[in-house]
Amino acid sequence: MVNTKVPLIMFSKKKNTSKLDTDQRQLYENARARALQKKRLFQHFVIFLVGAVLLIVLNVVIGYQEDFMPLGYNWFVWAILAWSFFFFIHVINVWVTSSFMGKEWEQKQLEKLVAKQKERIAELQQKVDRDYPLSKEPENPIITDSTEPRIIEPKTTDKNY
Repeated sequence: MVNTKVPLIMFSKKKNTSKLDTDQRQLYENARARALQKKRLFQHFVIFLVGAVLLIVLNVVIGYQEDFMPLGYNWFVWAILAWSFFFFIHVINVWVTSSFMGKEWEQKQLEKLVAKQKERIAELQQKVDRDYPLSKEPENPIITDSTEPRIIEPKTTDKNY
């Protein structure tokens, strides 16, 4: 005798669901984004160091644009200062702004705004209820007609008849 039973697992339409609930998933995504921010900051720092050394080597060792000295300083000093300014902005963005105005701060602000909107809607609803009160009649009254039903004969001039 041949076994004709097929495992039901193969034909199941149930999809694999994540074992993490939404809160854990959100925490994971926030941590992942934060780690990526820090990684990019570190990469920026390494590229900044390599670039600064390259600029110094270009000017001092090779002598590229040795005579170009805006405001009395070599050009590479100004280039490194400008790059330092942008790196400092990046540091502020990752360590200060993101810490104080990160995902948690954004979520709290959203919750505050939603609460304000709900309060305003409740105030407006109270004003509407006060200014335009609903009548005491039932919404769907039963219509009773004491007359007998009558048959309406179609007109002979009606073309659709």
